[in-house]
Amino acid sequence: MSLAESNTPDTDGNAIADSIRSIVDRQKAAHIKEGALSVERRIDWMDRAIALLVDNQKEIAEALVSDFGHRSYEQTLLTDVMGSIGPLKHAKKHVRQWMKPEKRKVQFPLNLLGAKARIEYQPLGVVGIISPWNFPINLTWTPLAGVFAAGNRAIIKPSEFTPATSELMARMLRSAYDETEVAVVTGGPAVGEAFSRQPFDHLLFTGATSIAYHVMRAAAENLVPLTLELGGKSPVIVSKSAKMDDAAAKIMTGKTLNAGQICLAPDYVFVPEGRVDEFVSEATRSVTKMFPTLKDNPDYTSIINQRHFDRINGYVDDAKSKGAKIVEINPANEDMSQQQAHKIAPTLIINPTEDMKVMQDEIFGPVLPIKTYKDMSEVLGYVNDHARPLGLYYFGEDAAEERTVLDRTTSGGVTINDVIMHVSMEDLPFGGVGPSGMGAYHGLDGFKTFSHAKAIYTQAKAKMVAEMFRAPYGPKTRKTLASMIKK
Repeated sequence: MSLAESNTPDTDGNAIADSIRSIVDRQKAAHIKEGALSVERRIDWMDRAIALLVDNQKEIAEALVSDFGHRSYEQTLLTDVMGSIGPLKHAKKHVRQWMKPEKRKVQFPLNLLGAKARIEYQPLGVVGIISPWNFPINLTWTPLAGVFAAGNRAIIKPSEFTPATSELMARMLRSAYDETEVAVVTGGPAVGEAFSRQPFDHLLFTGATSIAYHVMRAAAENLVPLTLELGGKSPVIVSKSAKMDDAAAKIMTGKTLNAGQICLAPDYVFVPEGRVDEFVSEATRSVTKMFPTLKDNPDYTSIINQRHFDRINGYVDDAKSKGAKIVEINPANEDMSQQQAHKIAPTLIINPTEDMKVMQDEIFGPVLPIKTYKDMSEVLGYVNDHARPLGLYYFGEDAAEERTVLDRTTSGGVTINDVIMHVSMEDLPFGGVGPSGMGAYHGLDGFKTFSHAKAIYTQAKAKMVAEMFRAPYGPKTRKTLASMIKK
């Protein structure tokens, strides 16, 4: 469903909101009429989602090339196709177990008299999904694994920055699902605002922290519970005990994947004092091996649009004007100003100062500041003085130091001796903390996020249970209470 926008936000804004609301109402009515979905129905929905990815993989890659100017075909298959099939297959494999009632203990003395307690995971109903432009398929289909496993229906608002992919998603999902099962609403900011104000049973937003404030404020009008998957400046800590060649290669692999347009991309790196040149050398070696050329290399992805191209280049220009050393890793010395796409060479900024924009904003591109340190306490102090990130990465062979880093920092997730990889583990929750997000999903955690954990207590049949706390009270009651109220 495509909703047009105009310059009359009050009138057309109401029309947009009413149109989305009609889908919400129909999905809620279908949910109530059908009741909790059987496991077979949930698996069927997951199978349809998998089939769409397999059958449309070529079209997905082509749509993303169109939206990005250029995007690596293999990267799309890895991250947006295969990376979305995995969570769905994982949910399929485990959903029967997840759906089983969970027994809980009953406290004394009711446990001795036959009382029982359990949790049943009940579908919430209708889940709204606002997905971003950087991995538009993955960050729509991966949440659907948890949404479907929990027995919910979904309404999706994809990004207007990837119009070809958003329209393809709408066509794909329309071909496989009735609108009362899954619906897609496309459009720009006005549609996004109207979407955020709907009375969903849960809303998942993946995107920028700056937009999350507006989404959360809009959702509050209907007290809609939220999962916010945001970002921030994810730090990398290279220990004195780290193998620099291995660390630099893995960091640059993560930084150049999707040209750094990843919420979990390493945002800045702490390197031991005296080893910056070694890191730069190894980073250059790694990039040169991956990308001997950049401009016409099919493996190297473009920046999404002119606005973000200018923003990222602006960080480099700002740092340069303020005295930072800039190292552009451009193996073939190509002129990056002359190109059809918006490619930016991997760029290192050595020892940036805090007044530089690159150290204030999430970079979301292939630019990587390098900071030096003498002692790990400096690193931990810096990380803890800034907003809690979505990811934190530690490279090293010092187990005690690793434990200190884990204990003394807070982040959404951690990968040790690599970057980003914790997001690919379906049995780990994926989410942020504070400014980097709220709530988590993936695997069992996704099933629980999109379910209502209904507490169910069954009273014991013994007559004395009913009379135990019933007036009139007397010596027997006081004696029972006295026996239970003690240290």
